[in-house]
Amino acid sequence: MAVNRNAVQIALMPGDGIGTEVSEACMGVLEVLARRHALGLHAETLRAGAMAYRDTGSAMDEATFERARAADAILLGAMGWPGIRYPDGTEIAPQLDLRFRLGLYAGVRPIRALPGVPLALADPRAAQIDMVILRESTEGLFAARGKGELIDDREARDTMVITRATTERLSHFAFDLARRRAARRGRPGRVTLVDKANVFTGFAFMRKVFHEVAAQHPEVEAAHHYIDAMALDMVRRPWDFDVLPTENMFGDILSDLGAGLIGGMGFAPSADIGDGHAVFQPSHGTAPDIAGQGIANPTAMLLSAAMMLDWLAGRGAGPGWAEAAAELEAAVDAVFAAGLRTPDIGGRAGTAEVARAVTERLGLGALV
Repeated sequence: MAVNRNAVQIALMPGDGIGTEVSEACMGVLEVLARRHALGLHAETLRAGAMAYRDTGSAMDEATFERARAADAILLGAMGWPGIRYPDGTEIAPQLDLRFRLGLYAGVRPIRALPGVPLALADPRAAQIDMVILRESTEGLFAARGKGELIDDREARDTMVITRATTERLSHFAFDLARRRAARRGRPGRVTLVDKANVFTGFAFMRKVFHEVAAQHPEVEAAHHYIDAMALDMVRRPWDFDVLPTENMFGDILSDLGAGLIGGMGFAPSADIGDGHAVFQPSHGTAPDIAGQGIANPTAMLLSAAMMLDWLAGRGAGPGWAEAAAELEAAVDAVFAAGLRTPDIGGRAGTAEVARAVTERLGLGALV
């Protein structure tokens, strides 16, 4: 269903720790963009996360979930806190509940080198890193969440689930994404499935279904790679990859590895997208060690918001939303290219300073 371009409703879920700080910084920048492009952007702040669980006994009550589901998009800071857990010892993670309950099967994790941001690899080709890890977000090993079996305190079992329906949806999403990226980047797209098909039946099945879908997208190159080899090659030659669909747990791990290549989690945005809903959030956690100090890097949150604006444009919000998305991403690139440095990459620019620099850059863009 298309969104109402005159009244786009965003559910803002700041969450816990630095989630609240980067959310506040991001909303300040979005307000500037909304005025600039006459976007009918309306945000409602909803409480969920570990602190909500501590105070109320519910990490995300049903009324909050329903309001989030009714929104056109959900923008989330970060959720969880090490010392606050469920009785079984697992962390509070309503973001996972949103993925499962809203059918958000496509976890889009862009890994892109930003101009001026120091990179982990000395090879000059590292500046060309621009890939997307496409993490399936509703099944795989995470299908066992809350369903694991503990047998007589001597054995624990979790079951991985791979289905044809979800693999088909994920694969089509991957090829469509590669096609759009090819048009933007001016070179052919390539989709590389990451699996462990040489050992596990589930992954062999996933590869079979993937290549069946690939045959329907002959204009995009299709390939596959074992997860262990991909971990090696993401360090050895990450500039060679484009779109990497993979199982849930593999995507979780590779996302952090990819973020390490481009400056850290503070530069890694994400989106979890389904057929009718989407959640946008930075890939990082709540960072209790720096929470409340005003030094959290909001870049991943800003880039996640840019992804949200672009997604909303595709849902019918209008071309102004796509223009705002491109302008926000360009402004982030420009301030780091000009020398801005956050504490996580050896600088001193705190949360508010980054937001202010991006906002000022947006203002300069209005005068050009």
